[in-house]
Amino acid sequence: MKSLAKLIGVCVVLAAMAGAMYAQDSDTSKNDSDEVKRVKTAARVLDEIMSTPDKGIPQDVFKSAKCVAVVPSMIKGGFIVGGRYGKGVATCRTANGWSAPAPISIAGGSWGLQFGGEAVDLVMLVMNQQGMDHLLTSKFKLGAEASVAAGPVGRQAEGSTDWKMKAEVLTYSRARGVFAGLELNGAVIKQDNDETRVLYAKMVPFRAILTGKVPPPAGTETFLAAVRKYAAESKAERGSLTPANPERSLTPAEAKSQIEEKLRTQPGLYSKDIRVTLRADAVELSGSVPSERDRSLADRIAQSYAGDRQVQDHLNVNPQL
Repeated sequence: MKSLAKLIGVCVVLAAMAGAMYAQDSDTSKNDSDEVKRVKTAARVLDEIMSTPDKGIPQDVFKSAKCVAVVPSMIKGGFIVGGRYGKGVATCRTANGWSAPAPISIAGGSWGLQFGGEAVDLVMLVMNQQGMDHLLTSKFKLGAEASVAAGPVGRQAEGSTDWKMKAEVLTYSRARGVFAGLELNGAVIKQDNDETRVLYAKMVPFRAILTGKVPPPAGTETFLAAVRKYAAESKAERGSLTPANPERSLTPAEAKSQIEEKLRTQPGLYSKDIRVTLRADAVELSGSVPSERDRSLADRIAQSYAGDRQVQDHLNVNPQL
């Protein structure tokens, strides 16, 4: 009974710490839902970790990732019985860019002589197709169903390819508490169904989100922008938006025709409400798109054929389309 009481006490403490620390971390709008706040906090965590190149995630490692997951303020703590719990978001690389963010939870327990607690900002990079397949199942255990290892930091990855062979999932953490160490073997990662229902206004399958079959919900673009900022777009993505003859400047009529054609044929892009206006010094996009992802992709297409012209984005995001 005493052990059970201690275990219950640990759970209560972890939950309280999670609420307090998340409240301290959130610098988002008061009008945002908790789910959107968490997504925006994940973007900020990524920016802060990557802003220290000598100590952050090496660029080559990030560029090679197939999926990126960020869990702000994961809580680890315990008294004899330890525990860890956190909520975050994940996105995966698709043929049309990074997928909409999928809410995840990570949980696990540990036994041992331990006392204390810490909040850990956790970043997980899924490095190969096998790891991505595990993630798409919507629930898997690190160390059992997917190999996991601490990722190289800063300049440790320069001139070395060891990290490519270490694990399906590389983990990075930023601790701000008094609890030493972080062990993720045995931790379970799964889709957070409740968060998904709130963020998407309905239940959407994990695989559908992470394979790019649904547009990003309002308020999540900051996270996707941060991921795009640090992870190079795949060659397929860049190549699909490259003009067939980039050495010759297109006439205004040619540029307008090329942009409109690419908008019509780009896979996964909703563009029938986009209007293209070409002037001598600018390409103007107006109308509506259903998501920030569509808006970003339309901008990239226009930029690919704009030449020296400035792309002026006047697109409205209307999820009802």
